[in-house]
Amino acid sequence: MAQISDFVMERWQSTYENQVDCNLSESGVHPVTLGELVQLSGRTFDSTPISYGQSNGTDQLRQHIAALYDNASPDLVTVTNGSAEANLIALWTLVEPGDEVVILLPTYMQTVGLCEALGATVREVWLREDLGWQPDPDEITAAVTSRTRAIVVTNPNNPTGSILNEAARQAIVAAAERTGAWILADEVYRGAELSGSETASFHNTAERVIATGSLSKAYGLPGLRIGWTISPVEMTGPLWARKDYTTIGPGQLTDSLAAVALAPEIRPKLLQRTRRYIRDGLAVLEPWLAEMQVFHYRRPEAGAILWARYDLPINSSTLIERLRAEQSVLLVAGDHFRMDHHLRFGPGIEPSLLRDALRRVSEGMRLETAKHP
Repeated sequence: MAQISDFVMERWQSTYENQVDCNLSESGVHPVTLGELVQLSGRTFDSTPISYGQSNGTDQLRQHIAALYDNASPDLVTVTNGSAEANLIALWTLVEPGDEVVILLPTYMQTVGLCEALGATVREVWLREDLGWQPDPDEITAAVTSRTRAIVVTNPNNPTGSILNEAARQAIVAAAERTGAWILADEVYRGAELSGSETASFHNTAERVIATGSLSKAYGLPGLRIGWTISPVEMTGPLWARKDYTTIGPGQLTDSLAAVALAPEIRPKLLQRTRRYIRDGLAVLEPWLAEMQVFHYRRPEAGAILWARYDLPINSSTLIERLRAEQSVLLVAGDHFRMDHHLRFGPGIEPSLLRDALRRVSEGMRLETAKHP
């Protein structure tokens, strides 16, 4: 049997997210309802067949996705079942046993697990809190060698919410161009910036780039399960070929709804909604963190996430299990990202629900503090 490591965070969330009163484990905002999306579109979908869709995405949807990038056309786009499938088919296409892959950590651990399962050696470059959750450009240069097949980045980052600065971007691009490595840029949080200024894509910054995205995080539409890759045209065939072995294609209904969401007149409204949820959530979460006096964090630049270090002598996985069992609130442990004594908060929910969740966390943390005066 082929070996693959457990995807600990995803299994934790999928096991318990519907079993707790308060879910702070998500990194997206409160989802858009079907009624809201239909109302924004001004049309009905009663005549849309519940059928197989075009397996690489309809022309209209791929046109809307291509419009998100500079110098892109629909023939560079492959529509996938979320960014998870996009990352999967990209790495499946690129990575072979014995390859080296440089990955910026902490990150969404799917890409680490996939690279290891594909037989690659993962070389880690860690974002540093003292640099504002940026990598040291010299460490990137040193890690990427002639043996490097791909450089994997998540930008904006999960779990820190940071956005790579220009020095880091230039180091990544220069390393890829020097060695011929591919850049795989998971850009699923692009569009969810607090500033309202959209993060520049890695698309077109180097000769060999595959960028991935989806409607899940920045758009509040995770249930549509629509993601994509944008790549050089010679890669779309190999990427699509691997989709034939996985989900085949999106459903006609989800493809149609995704095309509505990315229409030029609708997309800004969805992004504005997302940013409002993030700002309102941080307005509740940040004063609470200060009041607790055990947390240290840097304000996220993007995403409905906040990454906080805590001053208690308890393992993060143990802590979140106690909070789940005793307070019915779900958080993500630093352990899930190989960084103990951190928690990832997801403040992108209704403020009243967030206040209730934080009240429960306060009680749980108070009990832990009492155990460790």
